[in-house]
Amino acid sequence: MRKKSVFTGVFLLCSMWHFSQQTIKGIILDNTSNSPLTNVSVTLKNTVLIAKTDNKGEFQISLLKKGNFILELNLVGYEIQNLPITLTNKNINLGTILLYKDITSSEDLSVISITDDALDANINTSDNIVGLLQASRDVFLNTAAFQFSASFFRVRGLDANNGKVLLNGVEMNKLHNGRAQWSNWGGLNDVLRNQEFSNGLGVSNVTFGGVLGTTNTTTRASLQRPGSRISYSSSNRSYVHRVMATHHTGVLKNGLSYSFSVSRRAGKEGFNEATSYNSNSFFMAVEKRINKKHHINFTGIYTPNRRGKSSPNTQEVINLKGIKYNEYWGFLNNRKINTRIKEVAEPILMLSHYWSFKKNATLQTNVSYQFGKVANSRLDFNAGANPSPTYYQNLPSYFLRNNNLAKAYTARNNFENDGQIDWHQIFDANKTNAAVNKNNAYVLYDDRNDDKQLVVNTIYTHNVNNHITINAKLAYKKLQSENFAQVINLLGGNGYLDINNFAKSYTQQQNDVLNPNRIVTENDKFRYHYTINAEVANAFLQAQFKYRKIDFYIATNASKTSYIRQGLYKNGRFENNSFGNSKKLNFNNFSGKTGATYKINGRHLIDFNFGYISQAPSIRNSFSNARENNNTVNNLQSEKILSTDISYLVRSPFVTARVTAYFANIKEATEISFYFADGVGGDNTAFVQEILSGIQKKNIGLEIGVEAQVTSAIKIKAAGAIGSFTYANNPDLYLTSDKINEGIFDKNGQSKNYTSYLKNYKQAVGPQNAYAIGFEYRDPNYWWIATSANFFSNTFIDVAPLTRSSNFYTAEDGLTFNDYNITTAQKLLQQERFKSYKVINLVGGKSWKINQYYISLFATVNNLFNTIYKSGGFEQGRNANYTELRKDKALEKPVFGNKYWFGRGTTYFLNANIGF
Repeated sequence: MRKKSVFTGVFLLCSMWHFSQQTIKGIILDNTSNSPLTNVSVTLKNTVLIAKTDNKGEFQISLLKKGNFILELNLVGYEIQNLPITLTNKNINLGTILLYKDITSSEDLSVISITDDALDANINTSDNIVGLLQASRDVFLNTAAFQFSASFFRVRGLDANNGKVLLNGVEMNKLHNGRAQWSNWGGLNDVLRNQEFSNGLGVSNVTFGGVLGTTNTTTRASLQRPGSRISYSSSNRSYVHRVMATHHTGVLKNGLSYSFSVSRRAGKEGFNEATSYNSNSFFMAVEKRINKKHHINFTGIYTPNRRGKSSPNTQEVINLKGIKYNEYWGFLNNRKINTRIKEVAEPILMLSHYWSFKKNATLQTNVSYQFGKVANSRLDFNAGANPSPTYYQNLPSYFLRNNNLAKAYTARNNFENDGQIDWHQIFDANKTNAAVNKNNAYVLYDDRNDDKQLVVNTIYTHNVNNHITINAKLAYKKLQSENFAQVINLLGGNGYLDINNFAKSYTQQQNDVLNPNRIVTENDKFRYHYTINAEVANAFLQAQFKYRKIDFYIATNASKTSYIRQGLYKNGRFENNSFGNSKKLNFNNFSGKTGATYKINGRHLIDFNFGYISQAPSIRNSFSNARENNNTVNNLQSEKILSTDISYLVRSPFVTARVTAYFANIKEATEISFYFADGVGGDNTAFVQEILSGIQKKNIGLEIGVEAQVTSAIKIKAAGAIGSFTYANNPDLYLTSDKINEGIFDKNGQSKNYTSYLKNYKQAVGPQNAYAIGFEYRDPNYWWIATSANFFSNTFIDVAPLTRSSNFYTAEDGLTFNDYNITTAQKLLQQERFKSYKVINLVGGKSWKINQYYISLFATVNNLFNTIYKSGGFEQGRNANYTELRKDKALEKPVFGNKYWFGRGTTYFLNANIGF
């Protein structure tokens, strides 16, 4: 049962006065401690008038018009109060208003898969679970965050780089791939709750944003709720244990505020085999109130983490070993040792100055510096056999292809009984090879990128009057990224020869001609070494208008981006195009958006948004093979997005609903893939970089969310996403390789240009249709339970573009294969659609208030009935032409079949915390 402040009655009496009134002011306190609450959002609904309480809990709103309004008081962790008020022309002093803690909200943001799982930035990995970036009060977005995300669901079928993530107004999306690196602040849930979220193209006060919206988290120490909190969590998803402790002082008498948080997440194994987890998180914020106009806040974040990766697998492997199988590990000294570890350690230091230089105008200036490393380990073997247990020559299908049933039986038994990395064989091979060649056969190394990034920006906000707000921002970002491979373990050997053993000539074998046949040891750089220097400058301007029947806005953004690669090795395959600087890439971009909300009445609204976004390609998609040469993507263009949506919203005491129709058209996109291919240009075999450019995508669909308050304790919720996400054109394609002047590759290592016939193929963006229905019961005694049934359909495999080009049907002589059959080809190229599936989730919690202590328990069980389903996957590009693909697919078990990720089975998350 919700409590009411005794001052509410006084407030309501004041609202009925019929005298001349000009301003509203008051003091807001915590109901238990009677301490002032800072940063309470005080909003006069349907106007642009918003105030924040200061360190004394005081607020004031100046008014210029009469009328009936709703005053909303909102602070994270407290019950929202909506109070009616009638204004004439006189000042209102509300006196003291008490806010009550909302002890029933025990949900933890860490149950959203992306906050703990998105440690790997590669597109085609199961670690990149793309979901909503945060929880939201919106029914559909809340469902997408808590129910859909574990199924690879993407809001509107769009990649995460279309959503902007900011800390204190500083954009955290990486220039390398456009995505936020969530592990840079993972495990700090308790200090990241002050979030402002704008959906889609909607208004953000701090940035232009993206098609998927904007999440801005404020870490100011004075805005954190005073008190302490200790929590423990257990899970079988990513980590097994998590402990967290947080303390906020609030605003002290000397004007200082302190905020601290530490956490530890660890586990030897998550849901998949050998996916170890080791993460520590540290947070500190210190704010000084210089005077009423000036505040300075320092934020420091450091979250070093290491995590074992899991592998995608073919159906053959899954049938033999199950969905938890992971090929990347093997036993060593009776421990599971994973060869693929991702390590992220990138501290963030941020200084922010807040200046209220006018009554209704503020200027926020930020300086942010981030540095550190991202490392991904793996095995290299320039003098040994492929150590992968799922290497195609180790699987039964390889021998069945040659009708060797005896060896197929042996391979199956070996794989079923072991099927893991053989560390002992690797150590033995290194000893043997060292005795003969004086260097290793195998080595364990990291692919490293060490970034240093400086960001400076200033954000201006001016409430011109009751109806108009102006937002503006100037920002500059400078990145220096050093990229290299580094030996981390010699695995019992003495040294490793830094050459490419697959190249033919002596010169071409050298990874660095300037240091030929170099023997490297632990911590030495080898294979490749280069830097990327990038700069981005942008300006943002926005005007918001709010009136009785209509609100609208218009915003623009202009940016200038530049990239340049500096090669530090002279690669033997590209002697004339690898050492020194590449040409400088420059992109000038302009974006604009507008939107309006029409208020049919207080409970029914229509919202419309339209935007055109032009954005520079990411660094990853700008250089065709940055590890080996300075080549940039041919005819590289900025990506262009045209997007619009229209929504119908209902906000009544009993029903909250939103129905949105949206459309997004993406043009001039670029994608680069790396794989080994047979049948390139006829019968050639090569490790290639596939550059797909000029891509056009069309995303259209509906979002539906409905929440009904059936009784005071029971809610019924339903949500649905119905989408169609397709390729809208036939993009250009070409290959690059280090097989210079061999087969189809010219002196620059580039193939001829192809057209990839992808039009009308489905994008591989998770389930295109997703539905949920559920109920929630909240008892007056502060316990609650909820369950939901979730249904998913129309999930498609990621197709191989090269097999949809003329390379597929053209022999080495340039003519069509003699045995080419159109009907057979159509069957071979048909896109796989996964089976539909449903998942049941259960969640509940209980809260207690004992004296000054707040205690809560929270638990969730996902996939209650252990449904097994394919959540994503991709076609292997190995079979690049008709002849190769037909031979392979004719087998009951293709040697190079599609690779899949499977959803986790039944998983749980349990959290207990105490606040005081």
